[in-house]
Amino acid sequence: MSARGGSMPPPPNPTAYFPAPRITLPVGLDILRTYSGAFICLEILFGALVWILIAATRVPLPLLQGWVMFVSVTACFLSILFLGVFLFSYTHRIAVDWNQVDFLFHAATFVFYFGAFLLQAATTSLHNYRLPSNVTVLLGVQEYNISIAASIFAFATTICYGCSTALALRRWKL
Repeated sequence: MSARGGSMPPPPNPTAYFPAPRITLPVGLDILRTYSGAFICLEILFGALVWILIAATRVPLPLLQGWVMFVSVTACFLSILFLGVFLFSYTHRIAVDWNQVDFLFHAATFVFYFGAFLLQAATTSLHNYRLPSNVTVLLGVQEYNISIAASIFAFATTICYGCSTALALRRWKL
């Protein structure tokens, strides 16, 4: 009872404030049988390869390749986390519109990875550039080859994120 003699109102119904999560992707191991699940696995694989290949060089342009490394590491971990949410069925415990989250995550990562791909390709294109302080080239032959591979895998990862974005947009808006 309150001080004025009236009764307390009932507690609010939590389902009125938190709608049921919207999701059209399957959870558990069934997500791996969808195109979206396959693209997420490819994003993780190719993103890890970009990360490993850039780490294998001496990183001649830290400002450019540092950003590429940051994007590849962050996107790889977030994709693993995103896949884990679906694999372990956490989508039913967290009340959000998972179709919208899927689209926003993949669209943002696509934009960042596209920029990272351009920076990696720019770094690769400078392989014959000679440093003013000495007569050596910016990238040796082995580092040039590794940088080409990193550019190719960064492009492949960007394409995977683009395809995931298109699939997520179709699920979210249809």
